[in-house]
Amino acid sequence: MLALDLGVFHRHNDTPTIKSSLLWSAFWIGLAFAFAGGIWVLGGSEPSLDFITAYLLEKSLSIDNLFIFILVFGFFKIDPKYQHRLLFWGVFGALVMRVLFIFAGVALLDKFKWLMIIFGIFLIVTGVKMLFEKKDGDTDLNDNMIMKVLRKLLPFKEDASQAKFFVKIDGKKMATQFLMALLFIEASDIIFAVDSIPAVLSVSQNTFIVVTSNVFAIMGLRSLYFALSGILPLFRYIKYALSVILAFIGVKMVYNEVADYLDWSFHISNIASLVVIVSLITLSIVASIIVDKALKRRRL
Repeated sequence: MLALDLGVFHRHNDTPTIKSSLLWSAFWIGLAFAFAGGIWVLGGSEPSLDFITAYLLEKSLSIDNLFIFILVFGFFKIDPKYQHRLLFWGVFGALVMRVLFIFAGVALLDKFKWLMIIFGIFLIVTGVKMLFEKKDGDTDLNDNMIMKVLRKLLPFKEDASQAKFFVKIDGKKMATQFLMALLFIEASDIIFAVDSIPAVLSVSQNTFIVVTSNVFAIMGLRSLYFALSGILPLFRYIKYALSVILAFIGVKMVYNEVADYLDWSFHISNIASLVVIVSLITLSIVASIIVDKALKRRRL
């Protein structure tokens, strides 16, 4: 699907329209739910529900990636007509890294079940930290640690006129802003995966379910970015919803693991996780729209 997307449907460097991006987003989401239907037919309702929960959880947490895309493309001055191609390689790299992370995580949990408690505590701390994190106005990526490391490792030429990763200047090969933007996106995804992979492992340790839910969530990111990039910054309460989701998943991991050790009958189910994820994301978007409209009326 990725090969068809870039080689057939988006082989020209055109700026995707909001309409086409919304249609592609609907296609990717529909494909994920069709896949869940296939799991239901072949494997039953429980793995299908696990897939949907893991997919929606990963989709929710990947909203952070969209904010990074906006920030990176603005900082490196990447023309919108080249952004889709750059995101293709970003998504491809993210898929490879996520799969490696998932296999490592599942293998660790298989041998050391108590790591679920460590992962859970980590997610609770991350969620609480995100909740009280102050958001700065304009972010200068030159001060970012990732950017500083990349500048030290690669000879860099500020050039966004051509969609190339390298250019030759006086016989010397130098990295362009396209390569720097791609590497920054990949490095950011590794950081986000540290949160999202433990979270999705709380839903299931079935490698097939975890890998496929991640693949479907990540593959629709590009279309979702182009569909929402103009209005995404207006969703001021999304960060709060994501922080509460992370903390909730962390509590679920710790509680369920302790319940197993102490042989308690009550566990926090994946259905509860699904309800919490959908409710918090919906509530945050609705609240953001209401507040934005109220602020516009005040200005008038």
